Amino acid sequence: MIKALQGKEIAEKIADQFPQAVIESEKDIVLVKSEFVADVCRFLKQTPGLDFNFLVDLAGVDYLDYIEVVYHLLSLEHSHSIVLKTRCYDREKPVVPSVTPIWQGADFQEREIFDLLGVRFEGHYNMRRIFLWEGFEGYPLRRDFL
Repeated sequence: MIKALQGKEIAEKIADQFPQAVIESEKDIVLVKSEFVADVCRFLKQTPGLDFNFLVDLAGVDYLDYIEVVYHLLSLEHSHSIVLKTRCYDREKPVVPSVTPIWQGADFQEREIFDLLGVRFEGHYNMRRIFLWEGFEGYPLRRDFL
């Protein structure tokens, strides 16, 4: 059985390592500043006792005021999970560091979010559209698309 770890507990561990990274935490969610995402993910994967070695899912959500990127992480060794979130407030050029060097499985998921929401994952080795053709204008999963 998988246990969702408390966001506050994980947020404290992250803040010990990256004091400026955590914005807030609740239940099983930790919200971090976008510039710290890759460092925080590497920390969560490599820290003994946490060992979040599996990226279950990576998704993007448009809230009009910001675009949120959501990471569902799982430790197969310890059977625990956590949800990590970050926000992009610049709708013109939303950017988040890529986690593909940490979890190769993020490759297509980051490309999908780029293709449909326009979030560019800095450091991704192949940041190009995956569903829509090159030259397609706009991002169909944005609330203001049309």
